[in-house]
Amino acid sequence: MIVAGKLQAEPVFTFTDPFYSQSESGLLGIVLDRNFAANHYFYVYHTYQENKQTQNRVLRMVEKGNKATIDKVLIDHLPGEVNHDGGRIKIGPDGLLYITAGDALDRPSAQEVAKLGGKILRIGLDGSIPKDNPFPGSPVYSLGHRNPQGLAWNPTTGKLFSSEHGQSAHDEINMIEPGANYGWPLIEGDQGTVAAKDRGLLGPGPLKKPLMHSGETTWAPSGITFVSKGPWKGNLLVANLRGEQIIRVIFQKDQQSIQSLDYLFKNELGRVRNVYEAADGSIYIMTNNRDGRGDPQEGDDRLIRWKPKFQ
Repeated sequence: MIVAGKLQAEPVFTFTDPFYSQSESGLLGIVLDRNFAANHYFYVYHTYQENKQTQNRVLRMVEKGNKATIDKVLIDHLPGEVNHDGGRIKIGPDGLLYITAGDALDRPSAQEVAKLGGKILRIGLDGSIPKDNPFPGSPVYSLGHRNPQGLAWNPTTGKLFSSEHGQSAHDEINMIEPGANYGWPLIEGDQGTVAAKDRGLLGPGPLKKPLMHSGETTWAPSGITFVSKGPWKGNLLVANLRGEQIIRVIFQKDQQSIQSLDYLFKNELGRVRNVYEAADGSIYIMTNNRDGRGDPQEGDDRLIRWKPKFQ
């Protein structure tokens, strides 16, 4: 917890067994309940091991007096691995909880609705399955994802966007539609159709191409956020790990096709894990140079508050 700009010495909560953290697994995502001031709920996404199997789960936790306890397990037994755990959770405009689940190194599972890897999931804040989910009785909201790590809603259109790691470059920004299929592992980037020999492996839903992808360049996109006010309203900010930058995506007037890209903080902060717009318009940036793949500098890692100075 940070109070008056100062990080408190004692953590709100410390995870112990069955918590598991290796490589890309571990403590993945956190989001406060919109009514946190009254109910003190927040939600945590983490990796754990059960019977020597690596899995992921989402917890509802409750805070009291700067300490937290586990209140309820909302969803568990999500596929986990040392790599491709996804890991973002956000509360959508509909008040429901959205969860990115990577393929956990089981590529074909991304096309199987019965398996929860390689999906974007949607559940109630009590763990219930919304009745209007695209696959009845299932938390699956969209499928065919490799390792999605960002979620954000356009403040003008209400459309959901996601960032996703490609296999070898071809990192993607997708506009997510309920029940849609984003192609992995059968297609990626702007490849057109599934090869005839692979059509039997294709899951349900209309195939969707990404709004954009990185081509032969690797961004390793992670957290994303839309700017909701000021001259950049409607722009999408995309944190880059390998790319060591934040990409500002500028849309056409339709807010669905891309006009241009602007590259911020290129090679200044190192690996950027997350970016988030606060209620006052300031942007919070989280660096991740101590994740085993970065080049830590003195003071890493940092949570940075940035207020853009618009011309």
